[in-house]
Amino acid sequence: MGPNRLIVTCMKNEAPFILEWVAYHRSIGFTDFLVFTNDCDDGTVEMLDLLQRHGILTRRNNPYLEMKGNHNPQKGALRFAEDLDQVQDADWVMVADVDEFVNVHAGDGTLDALIEAVGDVDVISMQWRLFGNADVTKYSPEFVTEQFPLCAPKFCPTPTQAWAVKSIWSNKGPHKIGKFTRIGVHRPLNPGGDEDIRWVDGCGRPVLDKFIDTGWRFGTHSHGYDLVTLNHYACRSAESFVVKRDRGRVNHVDRDQGLAYWLRMNFNMEEDRSIQRNLVRARDEYNRLMALEGVARQQEDAINSHKAKIAGLMSRPDTKTFFEDITSARQRLISRHLNLLSRQIMDEGPGTIPEEIFDRIQRVPDLMAS
Repeated sequence: MGPNRLIVTCMKNEAPFILEWVAYHRSIGFTDFLVFTNDCDDGTVEMLDLLQRHGILTRRNNPYLEMKGNHNPQKGALRFAEDLDQVQDADWVMVADVDEFVNVHAGDGTLDALIEAVGDVDVISMQWRLFGNADVTKYSPEFVTEQFPLCAPKFCPTPTQAWAVKSIWSNKGPHKIGKFTRIGVHRPLNPGGDEDIRWVDGCGRPVLDKFIDTGWRFGTHSHGYDLVTLNHYACRSAESFVVKRDRGRVNHVDRDQGLAYWLRMNFNMEEDRSIQRNLVRARDEYNRLMALEGVARQQEDAINSHKAKIAGLMSRPDTKTFFEDITSARQRLISRHLNLLSRQIMDEGPGTIPEEIFDRIQRVPDLMAS
C-alpha cells in the first residue's frame, strides 16, 4: 500500500466542477480528500455524499459557526481539521481549492515524480499561475483544464496574488502537523521547536528563512515553475463567474468578487497547455468515477443546476450589467496587457485605469506588428 496523500478543501456550490478536480488529482497520486461544505443548494453535497458512499472521499458539514472565535468558513474548517485522525495519519497533506490544479512538470507528471525530484524535504510550496477565461463567455461542462489555456506570464510582479503559493507537506515530525503545529490556507504554520525544516519552492530551491516563519507568497527571491505549478482557474467562463460571485468567498468573506477581482485574476497574456499531458490519465479516472452507480446522473443534475442558476442570475439587471462589463471588448483587450497596470489599479478596478494607459494598451498590437 502506497503513501496516503490528502487534500483538505472547502466547497460551496461547486457541484459541476467536483468530478474533474477529484479525478485529476487522483490520477496524479492523491489518495484521499476531506471536504467541508456549508450552505450548498446546487447538488454539491449530494455529489460529495455519493462519492463518499463509494469510498472516494470524506465530506463533513463545516463546523465554523459552532466553533469558538470568529472564524470564516475556510479557517474554521482548517482549525477543526488539525485534530482529525484522517489529517494527522496522512503521509502528505495539502490545502487546495476546487479551482486549483497541481501541475507537476517533473518526470511523468505525478506526485511520485515531484517528490523524487525534490528529494527528502518537509514542504513543497507551489506558486499560483493565474489562468483567465480565454474569452469564454458561456458555461460548458468540458474539462476546465482544457477550456482555459491562457494565463499570466511566468514572471508576473503584479498583482500580489501572482506570487501566492499553496503547499504540500510531510506529516513526519513530532507535532500533529509534522514539524508544525497549525494548518494555514497557504502553508503549514508555526514551526515547532528547533527542528531543521527542509522547505523548497516550485523549482526545488530552498526558500528563505523568513518565508518559513511567516510567508504565504513568494517574491523575486523565490519564484518559478520548473518542477510544479499550481494552475489557478479563478475565473472559468464568464457565466460561471457570475455564479461564483453570487456564492461569495470562503476565506475573505467580506470582499466582493466584482470587477476588481475579475481584472486582477483574468490573465489572458500567455498560453500554457502543459497540464494537458496529464489529461489522458485524468479522463480515464473521470470515466471510472462516472461509471460508479448514480454518479453520471448526479453529474447531469449538477450541470443542469448550474445552468439554471446562470439563467436565474442573468435575468437580474445588475448581473446582466456586470456580465456585459466583464465580457466587453475593452475588458478582453485589457486582459491581454495586464502587465501595464499598477497594483493600485488592480486593487481598485478597471474604472480607475487612466485613459492614457488604455490608449497605450490599444496601441500595443500595432506596435508589436510594426
